[in-house]
Amino acid sequence: MRRRSRAVVSAPGRPSRPVAAAASGRRVKLGAYVTFQGGTWQVAAVAGASVTLVGEDGQTASVLSSFLFADPAFTVVGSPSAGVRQWGLLESVPARERERALAWQRHIREIETGLPDGPGSTGVPRPEYDPQRTSMAEREQAKADELAQLGWPRVSRSTVRRMRARYHDQGLWGLIPRRKPSSATGRADERVVAAILEALRRRRGRSKGTLKGLRELTGQILADTHGPGTVALPPPSTFNRLARVLADPLEHPGRPARTATASVRPFTPTVALRPGELVQIDTTRLDVMAIGDDGRAVRPELTIALEIATRSVVAAVLREEGTKAVDASLLLAEMAVPHPVRPGWGEQLRLSHAAVPYDRLLALDARLQQAAARPVVVPETIVIDRGAIFVSTAFLAACETLGVSVQPAPPRSPAAKGAVERTFGSINSLFAQHVAGYTGPHILARGEAVQDEARFTVAQLQELLDEWITASWQHRPHDGLRHPLLPKKALAPNEMWGALLGACGYVPWPLTGADYVELLPVRWHPITGRGIRINHRTYDHTLLNEHRGRPSPDGAGGKWEVHCNPHDVRQIYIRLPDGDLHEIPWIHRDHVHAPMSETTWRHIRTALNRRTDREKHEAALAQAADQVLRRSRPLTGSPAAATPSGTASSPAGTLPAQHPAEDTGDTGDSLDAAEARTHDDDDSQTGGEGPPPPARFALYDADQEAELW
Repeated sequence: MRRRSRAVVSAPGRPSRPVAAAASGRRVKLGAYVTFQGGTWQVAAVAGASVTLVGEDGQTASVLSSFLFADPAFTVVGSPSAGVRQWGLLESVPARERERALAWQRHIREIETGLPDGPGSTGVPRPEYDPQRTSMAEREQAKADELAQLGWPRVSRSTVRRMRARYHDQGLWGLIPRRKPSSATGRADERVVAAILEALRRRRGRSKGTLKGLRELTGQILADTHGPGTVALPPPSTFNRLARVLADPLEHPGRPARTATASVRPFTPTVALRPGELVQIDTTRLDVMAIGDDGRAVRPELTIALEIATRSVVAAVLREEGTKAVDASLLLAEMAVPHPVRPGWGEQLRLSHAAVPYDRLLALDARLQQAAARPVVVPETIVIDRGAIFVSTAFLAACETLGVSVQPAPPRSPAAKGAVERTFGSINSLFAQHVAGYTGPHILARGEAVQDEARFTVAQLQELLDEWITASWQHRPHDGLRHPLLPKKALAPNEMWGALLGACGYVPWPLTGADYVELLPVRWHPITGRGIRINHRTYDHTLLNEHRGRPSPDGAGGKWEVHCNPHDVRQIYIRLPDGDLHEIPWIHRDHVHAPMSETTWRHIRTALNRRTDREKHEAALAQAADQVLRRSRPLTGSPAAATPSGTASSPAGTLPAQHPAEDTGDTGDSLDAAEARTHDDDDSQTGGEGPPPPARFALYDADQEAELW
């Protein structure tokens, strides 16, 4: 997997080396032409952090490399532009070709690094692929001989070299054959070949079995797909030959399973010397009960990205249902772009008040002017566990297209991600126990009616968590952060980030809104006369008029590539023949005034029986969705919101706001009566027009509350 390139400059008195533009793979060499401030310049010299440019009229200029890369119009003439690749097109490739491309990817990694899983993986290289003992040409020839022995057709050293070049140029998409591949299965039935590939896919990651068991599984797949007795299995000898040809040699079905367990290695602390060098990602359940979209109490899932060099929480996402691959993919973009200051946050939470060289950063990236006091890092390596969302195609493809290296943690080794695991405990002890609905660390410490104590929705809890991270975590001294000049003083994450910026610098990440949409999961749907139908929802726009009833030129089976956000189904994005993704709204989007997830939609469909035709039924579903979202909102007009404690000054490092509604002790009114009183108060404050003012929440302070008794 291609690593993110960094800006490299030569020290005075040493030969100059090429400067690389971050996150793009574009290399600025001596003599190269670049576009800067609306003109074309030629690179004449690179000395230290300065780049000397010569214009078309002979004018010369000397600029810092970071200032050169920060120019919005900066490009390298003749180099491809940066951006997220269209990895969703891989879904349109037949399964057999995708499996072959993945097998080529493992072979190429073994040629270049000695290990099939690439850099950072465990194991010992085979002698013929050891980079310390053999040259690249010898490893290419050894791989060509190995594939020829396995029955791969017409594989030579030039073929291996050509596939390596395609992989480095286009990634996994370059390993897909552009012509009809030659058959390595002879005259075997294509339905049998497809069934064997499906059986191998189901067996991947599980305990290794025998060829006889694989043959039985293939027979079941054929019976389920084509009917019992429709397609006959080949004889055992023929089946075994097909299985050996189609299976990767590293995952051979006849290979005996390993029974011995690996010895436990001694604990070694994780060390990172620059921001973004190493980021650990993990997911767990938060020890807080929240109000779900359907009004029930749920425990949301928390996914965080911890930057090791500064111990900063650069991204944190709460989800009501299980975290999906799209959440992990969007987590990459969230940690690399500035976090905006939310309405109602204090001025002390802005980046301009943090212990960082703000004026110098603002000159490089204007987006930091409205940013919160949280680090913005470009990840180089991400350490993940072997969870389904992190090893999914969406997340791995997003990492590869953005130039991020993925390092899976060893199995049964929790110390490999000890920093992020310890951070979860700190969040539960420093934040969660002060929030209404705290469940405790285990069942013995749980209260009697935790579900009744839930007061915040998942969106409100997300806002509380973001504000707490900015106000408390980033300014709290950490024992693991020490400066070489001040070894006895523990630094805060923001202080450590400011200290490392002077040594490593800051280069902005040029992501746009189109890149966020490219990271969303992909589906394939036809365009009918009524639009696009997804789960009883209709999406339509005038952009679809000329494509109704027509097949897609690039889609699978004539269907069109559609990107969906499972946490906001009010619109979708479709790729039209111009190559861009266009937003297509839901025909009833005006009836739903808040983001609605796929889980909420399924709950509404279950609760509401279909008694009319399609159009009236869909309109009724839209009204029911709006009612559910309105009922799940908090009671912002409760008497607790008007208590003097809500306006009291808050100490540094806490969240200045109001207390939750349960602190008043008033439990005589029913939920409907309290909700009606809330709407009346909102109407009186806003004159009956417009949405109510945003609610403010705070952590419960027992000592401050006792002063009011």
